[in-house]
Amino acid sequence: MVSSSVLGFPRIGANREVKKAVEAYWGGKITADELTKAAADVKKTSWTSVKSKGVDFVPSGEFSLYDHVLDHSAAFNVIPKRYTGLGLSPLDVYFAMGRGRQSEGVDVPASEMKKWFDSNYHFVVPEFSEETDFKLNFNKAVEEFKEAKAAGVTTRPVVLGPVSFLFLGKASKDAKPGFQPISLLPKLIPLYEKLLTDLKAAGAEWVQVDEPILVLDPAANLESQFTSAYTALSKVAPKIMLTTYFSRLDSNINYISKLPIAGLHIDLDRAPGQLDEVIAAIKPTNIVLSLGVVSGRNIWKTDFAAAIKLGQKAVDGLGADRVIVATSSSLLHTPVTLAAENKLTEEQKDWFSFALEKASEVAVIAAVLSGSQDAAIAAAVEANKASIAKRRAFESSSDDTVRKRVAAITPEQLDRKSPFAARKEVQAKHLNLPKFPTTTIGSFPQTKEIRQARAKLGKGELTEAQYEEFIKKEIETVVRFQEKIQLDLLVHGEPERNDMVQYFGEQLQGFVFTQNAWVQSYGSRYVRPPIIVSDVSRPHPMTVKWSSYAQSITNKPMKGMLTGPVTILNWSFPRADVSRELQSKQLALALRDEVIDLEKAGISAIQVDEPAIREGLPLRRSDWDAYLKWAVDSFKLATAGVTDKLQTHSHFCYSDFDDIFPSIQRLDADVISIEASKSDMKLLKTFKQYGYSNQIGPGVYDIHSPRVPGDQEIKDRIKAMLDILPDSLLFVNPDCGLKTRGWKETEASLINLVEGAKWARANYTA
Repeated sequence: MVSSSVLGFPRIGANREVKKAVEAYWGGKITADELTKAAADVKKTSWTSVKSKGVDFVPSGEFSLYDHVLDHSAAFNVIPKRYTGLGLSPLDVYFAMGRGRQSEGVDVPASEMKKWFDSNYHFVVPEFSEETDFKLNFNKAVEEFKEAKAAGVTTRPVVLGPVSFLFLGKASKDAKPGFQPISLLPKLIPLYEKLLTDLKAAGAEWVQVDEPILVLDPAANLESQFTSAYTALSKVAPKIMLTTYFSRLDSNINYISKLPIAGLHIDLDRAPGQLDEVIAAIKPTNIVLSLGVVSGRNIWKTDFAAAIKLGQKAVDGLGADRVIVATSSSLLHTPVTLAAENKLTEEQKDWFSFALEKASEVAVIAAVLSGSQDAAIAAAVEANKASIAKRRAFESSSDDTVRKRVAAITPEQLDRKSPFAARKEVQAKHLNLPKFPTTTIGSFPQTKEIRQARAKLGKGELTEAQYEEFIKKEIETVVRFQEKIQLDLLVHGEPERNDMVQYFGEQLQGFVFTQNAWVQSYGSRYVRPPIIVSDVSRPHPMTVKWSSYAQSITNKPMKGMLTGPVTILNWSFPRADVSRELQSKQLALALRDEVIDLEKAGISAIQVDEPAIREGLPLRRSDWDAYLKWAVDSFKLATAGVTDKLQTHSHFCYSDFDDIFPSIQRLDADVISIEASKSDMKLLKTFKQYGYSNQIGPGVYDIHSPRVPGDQEIKDRIKAMLDILPDSLLFVNPDCGLKTRGWKETEASLINLVEGAKWARANYTA
């Protein structure tokens, strides 16, 4: 019989209970015990809900208060020395690693974060050195397995695999030159043996061991590490389900099929073409194949007919008892349930499937492949067939005007009128900025009052006129503050914006929005991604009104703020029926119109943020060129329709640029700002290596932490930057937008930032 499984479930709670509890704990409003109780309630609800849908393998152990990789670091004692000896509880050490801490005499920055493969989820990067002292501080997998069992659900525990854990980490500052974290594998394996031995003793029949790096090119060089690790672990562990996701295994299947594992999971949502090769490789073995046919990354209803076809191929090749129907990855990347959506039309709701609904889908598909004669299963299949047909009919009605405009794009539309060197001279005269100009990335704190005003407008408790007057006052407050502390290139603060993608999606044709479809981005930061359902166009200007108002109340230059086409695409749930390239170029044309209108309205600098351009890079190098071509072209299409005096900016965060540097250069933005404060300036060394010629603003402090950087700390960072970059190119700015920060810390941090720039002018100006 074909079984069903879910690889992981959203840990936020249907009503964001975890976010509220974690932030209440940080604010001193609840105790650690109360936080633990809130987490336990969410876990229990998740386990019982997934089980109630008929899923055979329910996950446990993947819940987290902040980040599952950070959980792993804490469990295995991978705790940098800067967080030890501070008199903090283990829980507070954990949160200090995730978000930093600056209270009660403790002042430590947060650890580095990176994007989890090609998703918008951020993980906390483990730090390793030769001195890393692995210990099993606690066995989260066992604890949650027992917790679930007490709640009446026997689960399949989830553990991040040892090779991926080391591979995803970095060498700490005290590591010797040339040190590679993977060299620690022999020291780490005994701890995994202990963890898995305890799991087996607790009664776990299976364990899901996630090794997502197996879909990356470098994994081809790790055969010996995987072989030694799993040869050892298979001797003591429950049956191991080796889990991969987000891309294809390619040649790595040749050695994976020889590992002493009981099961292998592959992602057939992102890489359906790998199925034949994988079946052929494992057929001579006893390995059970888990098929990721229900997407863990999107919100579209699964096409049962297509999924069943793939499943039947596996059943025919391996036998029903060697096939499991599963989600393609953890459902961490999807909202909890569609049941809470009351404002979508019935037609729209019929298109979608969130995490809990996806749990039902895997159970139904598995039942069909097992030959079920249940009338309820047959009815579910027929309902799905009707839903898919209706969606396909909707998709077939495209907007010809938009499609024709994309088809008419010319190469000339992608290039600025003059090269950067000429533009820089024109912009210097027009903007009259000092050396080492200061600016921010765009947003200022979204206070409780701002959120309340937006909510009151939505409920009809404020008129449009009253709301606009409120926004004007908020903008003026931000502008006057920036003038007071002597920032050079100002922003309006974005008080009218709920989210950097949602705000634009709400003003574009082709999007729909949810009420409660929250997805975790990092820690307690959740987003509600818009959904692209049809061709995209801009019916009217989106930001001109508020940017123009902000410019009208100051003599300093004002920077217009837009989210770039690739980021809007990557941070939305995109259509599945047309290419990402087509969707990106439709967005680019809409933004091109906005950029042109902003310049006409008197805005002299415009920032088009693309923090997701690196994130969207395919995981296999052979797929890069095609993506980078259309992604960079989309940015250029959005920004190139202006005069030389308009200074274009873009922002990137949590990105490794080494491999795509030519594409970053090809963007041809006049100024780019990047995350640098948490990555030991390693990004800047890449820029120096390749000789980047346009202007650049490396972040001088981390905005993802409430910690205020000291005056000298910022000066030291600027000095380090000037050791790498020409002083004529340097902007001074934070790492990212200030939306999630409070005003008190924002004021203190920006005052120190401005003082740092003044110091640089005094010491580095000829």
